[in-house]
Amino acid sequence: PDFDDDEAAKESKEESKENGDAKKGGYAAIHASGFRDFLLKPELLRAIVDCGFEHPSEVQHECIPQAILGTDILCQAKSGMGKTAVFVLACLQQIDATEKAVRVLVICHTRELAYQIKHEFDRFSKYFAEVKTGVVYGGMPIAKDREMLKESCPHVLIGTPGRVLGLLRDKDLKLDKLSQFVLDECDKCL
Repeated sequence: PDFDDDEAAKESKEESKENGDAKKGGYAAIHASGFRDFLLKPELLRAIVDCGFEHPSEVQHECIPQAILGTDILCQAKSGMGKTAVFVLACLQQIDATEKAVRVLVICHTRELAYQIKHEFDRFSKYFAEVKTGVVYGGMPIAKDREMLKESCPHVLIGTPGRVLGLLRDKDLKLDKLSQFVLDECDKCL
């Protein structure tokens, strides 16, 4: 590279800043052509291959690097763009399943969505023998949820707001070991 070209580029950048039209940078400077570029755990990469995914979607390319670093993420995209995989992969990448405790809590607004999210966690965690998932929602006897939390406390719990609140209020759900919290479709949960 020519030194004069570098100087010209630097001057051009400074002029842009003075004019107020500087390009704003973000954390999404990492370019990933495949999921391997995210340096995910081998168990996750195997599950991704099993699911038939080769390349991350645009939203996954933007959000996964930040999410696996533990950064708070607000992810917005159209339906079917891979938002669920963003938080599922990030949570499983960071999960510590050595203790029998809820480490990840996902809140969603319907039982159907709760089951879909549980299915995604199950698909991507299939090579994590120690990771357990559970789902709780209203309209069913709360006694089953209490028993599940007591007997085989899941590391990942997906639930609807009312049922999670009820379990917390009754002190059946303990979140003292929680490391990740996901609010899916937050506009519908609030």
